[in-house]
Amino acid sequence: MPAVEQSQTEVVLATAGYDHTIKLWEALSGVCVRTIQNPDPINRLTISPDKRFLAAAGNPNIRLYDVQSANNNPIVTFEGHTANVTAVAFQNAGRWIVSGSEDGTIKIFDIRAPGIQRDYELKSPVNDVVIHPNQGELVSCDQNGSIRVWDLAENQCTHELLPEEDVPVHCVSMAADGSLLVAANNKGNYYVWKTKNAGEATDFEALTKVTAHSKYITRCVLSPDNKLLATCSADHTVKLWDASTQRFTPHSTLEGHQRWVWDCAFSADSAYLLTASSDHSARLWDLQSGETIRHYNGHQKAVVCVALHDVSVI
Repeated sequence: MPAVEQSQTEVVLATAGYDHTIKLWEALSGVCVRTIQNPDPINRLTISPDKRFLAAAGNPNIRLYDVQSANNNPIVTFEGHTANVTAVAFQNAGRWIVSGSEDGTIKIFDIRAPGIQRDYELKSPVNDVVIHPNQGELVSCDQNGSIRVWDLAENQCTHELLPEEDVPVHCVSMAADGSLLVAANNKGNYYVWKTKNAGEATDFEALTKVTAHSKYITRCVLSPDNKLLATCSADHTVKLWDASTQRFTPHSTLEGHQRWVWDCAFSADSAYLLTASSDHSARLWDLQSGETIRHYNGHQKAVVCVALHDVSVI
């Protein structure tokens, strides 16, 4: 990502956390170019595919900010959740967002129209939700330890996976081509399934279980090129795993954060990783060397979420 020919404004790099602020940074210089005050602590960030909007998930609302203007007030506030919003993601055309919450629901909001478009009840706090690359299914995980697949056309849950009874599943990630699903839990284990298309729906075949960390895994993310899996942990590290052969052998460990690492995001070329930590900082890592190449300092409390969008938008 840090290439000489790439203009710095093409990269949207955002951090946020418990100090109620969202910070936008120049990726290469590490200079904070904008600070947005949010009414409540922020749990998750996501950037729209066209780089226009930044969605910040808080407690209990989601606020949409304009990345391309100097207006620091939210353009839209999505209301309806009654507890912490733990997950938020944009559909690939940027028309709607999905959210998950500790209130035990998953909701879909249309960017252009007020109100909740879809509402799924799980009866358990939702820890994460991702949109399947096919854009027709959602994958969620919850405090009860379930991973559920939701078919948007059928408007219902079609699969439920339960890797470990009564162990909360904290995060899920899907390969960019939809071929793999990874879920990680509070015991430091992650599970991998191969996906198979059965007509319109997706089927899952258990591939492997890896004991990755001795403490909580807070986030698991597959790289855009599907070659690496990153796991963030309460043990202060980020570990990288070789996903290219689907054997998930250890690749490297990124050490440097002083406290829990909460979130991470790959660059589009899968060569760099952005991380967020309770040590009040975010870091950009060169994955070839395993070294930190930029520090983003300025938050007054834990940084718990990051977002990175460095794909050219035509």
